[in-house]
Amino acid sequence: MVARPVAAPPTPRFSDLAEPQIHPSAYLHPLAQVVGSVRVEANVLIAPGASVRADGGAPFFIGEGAAIQDGAVIHGLGQGRVLGDDQAVYSVWIGAGASVTHKALIHGPAYVGEGCFVGFRSTLFNARLGKGCVVMMHALVQDVEVPPGKLVPSGMVVTHQDQADQLPDVQPADLELAQEIMGMHESRRFTHPEVAATEFNRPTSAQPWATRQSPPVGKVSPSQAPVRQSNERDGLNTMQSQRLTPEIVQQVRQYLNQGYQIGIEHADMRRYRSGVWQTCPPIQSNREADVLAALDACLAEHGGEYVRMFGVDPVAKRRIAPVTIQHADGKPFHIGTTAVAPTTVAGATSSRNGHAAPSGYASANGLNPQLVQQVRQLLGQGYKIGTEHTDPRRYRSGVWQTCSPIQSNREPDVLSALQACLNEHVGEYVRMFGIDPKAKNRVAPVTIQRPDDKAPQGGSQGGTPSGGTKTQASSGTTATEATQIVRQLVSQGYRVGIEYADTRHFRSGVWQSCSPIQAGRESEAVSALQKCLAEHPEDYVRIFGIDPKNKNRLAPVTIQRPGARPAAVASQPSYTPSSGPAKQPVNARSNGSSGSKSLSSDLTQQVQQLINQGYKISLEFADVRRYRSGAWQTAAPVQGRQAGDVLAAVEAQLREHSGNYVRLVGIDPQAKRRVLETTIQRP
Repeated sequence: MVARPVAAPPTPRFSDLAEPQIHPSAYLHPLAQVVGSVRVEANVLIAPGASVRADGGAPFFIGEGAAIQDGAVIHGLGQGRVLGDDQAVYSVWIGAGASVTHKALIHGPAYVGEGCFVGFRSTLFNARLGKGCVVMMHALVQDVEVPPGKLVPSGMVVTHQDQADQLPDVQPADLELAQEIMGMHESRRFTHPEVAATEFNRPTSAQPWATRQSPPVGKVSPSQAPVRQSNERDGLNTMQSQRLTPEIVQQVRQYLNQGYQIGIEHADMRRYRSGVWQTCPPIQSNREADVLAALDACLAEHGGEYVRMFGVDPVAKRRIAPVTIQHADGKPFHIGTTAVAPTTVAGATSSRNGHAAPSGYASANGLNPQLVQQVRQLLGQGYKIGTEHTDPRRYRSGVWQTCSPIQSNREPDVLSALQACLNEHVGEYVRMFGIDPKAKNRVAPVTIQRPDDKAPQGGSQGGTPSGGTKTQASSGTTATEATQIVRQLVSQGYRVGIEYADTRHFRSGVWQSCSPIQAGRESEAVSALQKCLAEHPEDYVRIFGIDPKNKNRLAPVTIQRPGARPAAVASQPSYTPSSGPAKQPVNARSNGSSGSKSLSSDLTQQVQQLINQGYKISLEFADVRRYRSGAWQTAAPVQGRQAGDVLAAVEAQLREHSGNYVRLVGIDPQAKRRVLETTIQRP
């Protein structure tokens, strides 16, 4: 019989390593692993699942009162060394009173100074943390030396020394959060020492856990520990940063997704009243984690001041949509998260003014929140606000009267004046528009009140007769308004883009583009919009303008939301010729009668918009044969600068060419180019 050799007993993995030196008062859980030349001082806590392995040849040091929480890993390389406070050489040095939390990784050579805090899943490698530093969650600190008392915000990557030198100082709120993270047992032991001896006992040793008299994070003694404000929400403790709200994070993502860089400014109370802001260090990175870390650092550094952020267009070299994100009392503003871009198209909703009011401001003044957002948008782009009103009779003739001018640029003053104008002209049409103080022209007129409205409504583009019917899109944008937005974009030389998203992608801010609209004609843009809405009846759909010169996009306007009827986009305006001459010219105002009813309200509104923007009007006509060949003939020139005179001339030309195609042409007299071509009559 063949004899089988007996297998040798397995050699212990760490049998050749030095034994750790553990002080009798230290608490080492049976499920914790401490291997090699590890020196553990008095009152140290090493929780279950923690791993401290000095198997690289160099010793570790864990100072008095330090805490190593569940799942933390401390390891070291065979070659790297750091100089400890006792002038000896170590692979890893953990100072007295330091705290290493769950899943944190400290890989030597590393030095953690006295009273430091290392947050969840943060990594420290080949680095030194000075005394009293706080490293928040999911951060990376590598190849740098962090000065004492500095804060590494959550998610920040610090791999260059200049980054470490610019880190903000630790604030009391950071120390409170770090102390709360250390757990219920620690906080109760610090604030109620008399409970510790009876509640926290070490299961494997006669030495009670409560004898571990480690100081709190940041070296705050029990008698001096501040009373922590509860962060509980529905009974659950929130362990996230109190400075960056989800709305701010989403706003940052919107900036970055559109290719903008992020800028930050701050101002104290005195400078804020004067509108004087100071710029924080620029954020060079486009990575979301780096931007959020820098933003959190700026908020921490200027805790008692106003702070606002804005997008920076690297192509146009200008700032986009400043948003105030922190008040002087340190509380962040809660802002709406929408896509951001400069625009002259009304209807987009976003918080863009540096003087953003709290969310309850709009309701307190009785104004529609969407209207308040439009005011913020115009003010954020440097425009002044103007208002006009008219009764239903003059509205049909396109005759508006100007309200008292609004001189102030402060949002509360503008909203108050706007509310006063709406209250003064109840039962009338009221529209708002932006005034460009440099170009001396108006932009983006928006009808905000109609006679049948009980409260002012925002988001409409242009006007419709009070008796007209509207097909309501699910987002509150009517078919006529969507067509008006498209018309205005095309008339200003912009191209039109369309995007859609289902409910899940909409929450994440992820949009997909519909088929691109290459042509700049209104009819083709409206047709493409109708096609996209028909293809995506259960999705969110939004439209936006594209500036072909600056290669950037304007603010999108959501025109459809799931859960309601798809928006039926109105076709382009057309003219129905009358069988006989009008009883009275369009511009007749002496007896207050309405003008000719042969011109549609859409055509009247379009002509008014072109005139308000400083464009000239001309007409072209073609019979059926020439229309197929694209050969248009120029009609008699349209004289007059007033809307009534132009509309009368247009009506006369339509009567003259009643059997032909007629199209309206808008001409920019400065650029010497056409901004609009739309067919307004067909035979």
